[in-house]
Amino acid sequence: MAKLFVEQAKQYAKTRPSYPQELFEFIASKTPSRDLVWDVGTGSGQAACSLAGIYKNVIGTDTSLEQLEFAPKLPNVRYQQTSPVISMGELEQTVSTQSSVDLVSIAQAMHWFDLPAFYQQVKWVLKKPHGVIAAWCYTVPEVNDSVDSVFNPFYTVDSDPYWEPQRKLVDDKFMTIDFPFEPVEGTDNTGPFKFVAEKMMDLDDYFTYIRSWSAYQTAKAKGVELLRDDVIESFKRAWIKDGQNQKVVKFPVHVKIGKVGNV
Repeated sequence: MAKLFVEQAKQYAKTRPSYPQELFEFIASKTPSRDLVWDVGTGSGQAACSLAGIYKNVIGTDTSLEQLEFAPKLPNVRYQQTSPVISMGELEQTVSTQSSVDLVSIAQAMHWFDLPAFYQQVKWVLKKPHGVIAAWCYTVPEVNDSVDSVFNPFYTVDSDPYWEPQRKLVDDKFMTIDFPFEPVEGTDNTGPFKFVAEKMMDLDDYFTYIRSWSAYQTAKAKGVELLRDDVIESFKRAWIKDGQNQKVVKFPVHVKIGKVGNV
């Protein structure tokens, strides 16, 4: 699915939210050691950078070289472009050896994966029995009643035909995603557990975020402009209603987390 994010890689890096520190502290509290993270589908490195502040080393992989070019460079983060389908040999060569990874993290990407094949690799690379997998998604942004009342039909009606079917897993907050792992210590299930990401945006930022959607790019390729003039005007009227140009936009985050066990 990397091709869906090539055209808007810069927009994606600029406007996607940073995840809350509480999310990473929660995940880290479930990993007994903090030596190595494999951040899969790292994109432009939003999660990798936060993980690098907690874990000794992070390997961020993605199939999109265009997105990786926008990832911040840190001394303990190594970014690696991989094939769309990674063999076990490539996994060992480019990521790590068997039973050597403390955490596999997947931010806003796991709904694109071939899950049975991916889970086989996760179970091979994680330390047993306490290696952790944490996968999260964020659902649609929440601004205020005025803006959200324009956004909701735009998302559920206008853009709906252009989303890939996998997007439904995100809309369902990962509640329906297959997740064959054991609950981590201190929990009795694998979630999803809810957090909230926040980002300050003006209206231009908000539109840039929408243009970073895969659905927007798919519609554009079909000759459809989702942000028509009338739609833009509706958003403008709603946005200025409270007199504030800059707004805190909230993105609900839903995380599935589990440990590999002895399988």
